[in-house]
Amino acid sequence: MRRHRRMLSCLSVMALAAAGFTPMAQAASPPAPVHPDAEVNGVAAAFGLTVSQAKAQLAAQDEAHRLAASLPAGLRARSAGQWFDAVTGKLTLAVTNAADADAARTAGAEPRLVSRTKADLDRTGKAVRALVGDGVPGVFGWGADVRNNEVGVSVDSSRKTAETESFLSHARDLGVRITETGSSPRQQAGTIQTGNPWWPGGETYCSVGFGATDSSGAKHFLTAGHCTNDRDQAAYGAQSQQNRIGTSNVGGTRSVNAREGDMGVVAVTQSGWELSAAVNTWGEPAITVTGSAEAMVGDRVCHSGNTSKWKCGEVKYTHKAVDYGGGLIIEDLTWTTACSLGGDSGGGWLLGTKAVGLHDGGPSQCVENPSDGDMSIFQPVIEALTKWNLTLVTGGGDTTAPSTPGNARSTGTTPDSVSLAWDAATDNVGVAGYDVYNGSALATSATGTSVTVTGLSPDTSYGFTVKARDAAGNVSPASGVVSVKTQPGTGGRTLSNGTDFAIQDYRQVFSPVTSTLTGQAAAPLGISVTIRHTCAEDLGVTLLDPNGKAYPLKYSGGPACTAWNGARTFSVPGASSPAGGKWQLRVTDYGPGDTGVLDTWSLTL
Repeated sequence: MRRHRRMLSCLSVMALAAAGFTPMAQAASPPAPVHPDAEVNGVAAAFGLTVSQAKAQLAAQDEAHRLAASLPAGLRARSAGQWFDAVTGKLTLAVTNAADADAARTAGAEPRLVSRTKADLDRTGKAVRALVGDGVPGVFGWGADVRNNEVGVSVDSSRKTAETESFLSHARDLGVRITETGSSPRQQAGTIQTGNPWWPGGETYCSVGFGATDSSGAKHFLTAGHCTNDRDQAAYGAQSQQNRIGTSNVGGTRSVNAREGDMGVVAVTQSGWELSAAVNTWGEPAITVTGSAEAMVGDRVCHSGNTSKWKCGEVKYTHKAVDYGGGLIIEDLTWTTACSLGGDSGGGWLLGTKAVGLHDGGPSQCVENPSDGDMSIFQPVIEALTKWNLTLVTGGGDTTAPSTPGNARSTGTTPDSVSLAWDAATDNVGVAGYDVYNGSALATSATGTSVTVTGLSPDTSYGFTVKARDAAGNVSPASGVVSVKTQPGTGGRTLSNGTDFAIQDYRQVFSPVTSTLTGQAAAPLGISVTIRHTCAEDLGVTLLDPNGKAYPLKYSGGPACTAWNGARTFSVPGASSPAGGKWQLRVTDYGPGDTGVLDTWSLTL
């Protein structure tokens, strides 16, 4: 049977002579670096970063995953979602009350106060799935958007009908966000090309995914289910029946392409083919797969495909469904901004050196979608490994962490920077680099034993620690804390508080900042306030100086309710207050039936 193939990146984990496998066993590769050049360069290209910026961002992403795994189970269960924020470099946790916000902050995460619980999102998502049923014309995706604390529905406006409009009307009643585009993803087909494909019988090629073994040690590789839907079909390593690898979907039980997922298995039965943990990165040094992982919203991920080659992007959604039309609906997939093309189907997705997915589909064009990006989609790989009780083929067995960096110290300060140094750590293989933390947040990374941390505030105390890491991703204990204070600055200084405070009907919230400056505050005072609220006219906003003197910034009242979404700036020209001490922003809600959050505010003294 000829089937429409999804575009997947070919992370060829098995090297075939011309298809990602390598005849006969090869010598083991040395441990891959934590962030191989292919990943760093791919992320830099995808997001317009320098190489050093990409390295720092990926190191911060690693720390976010380590922190996510160590969160208290109760806090994680109560959270409405989590994601890696590349701007702050931190794990962000969506919480619905002040106590959980404090707990998240204590654990080292950045809390985001939201109004909907995970149960609320799940309930809305279930209602949307019921409305979709077996499919609605033009509706091609639905699922939770944890960063915006809402359920979203994606619609191809070129395919809308009266049935679509009826569906959208009901969806809006549920409070769902509707995103319209001019195209939709599809399971992709490709043309015959050289590279690292594999052929199901005489059909269009797909891409090799990840090598795996079963409990008996027999060899297999994972790929897309829509590439393996024919039972007991011959699998070839080239467009030739003389180059057979093995058999696809043995017994008809090794392929799924339905609501459960899009994943399949090819048994490697022919002599001379050995599984490899090496990933083809198309011109960059190969990456060695060291394990598997679950992707998180905000992650930088990369995929290798026979057609689009090596592409990277950001995870936008997890556990989001897609409708490819013709009754084919698949749930719990991961959506990204990376581009991909027909023939990439079944290829592997990586998070660093960890396998995270098998390529499923996309728009089959590498043209930026202005609303959400190119939106390539993948099947989480752990689900496939678990379903068929397979073990991923990996390389790089180093599990020994480096020693603790010694004698961490400050070697100089300015009003906005601190220079640090430490004694080199040791490792059984070799130290790959050092990560410097400001409290629990990653400040910067270095390959040597000294660094300057910039972008700090004048006359402010900081506590820095240093951790060493090796090429296999093992991390040392933290060094001793280096307590240091930046030099006093000249001129104005901006203080801010980014903690979210829920704004409730007929109540006040107070958000503080503390200044260590001496003398009088500047005149005029400059204030910026970011609020998300359904009725700005209900709100009164006041600045309180360290002596309790009140400076009204905005009075409540007005003929109608308009939303406040974003930053507004205010100035107090005649201020007469001490610069040092505790300043507070007071927000009062004078009206009923509205919701909102004080997101952040800043004060320039």
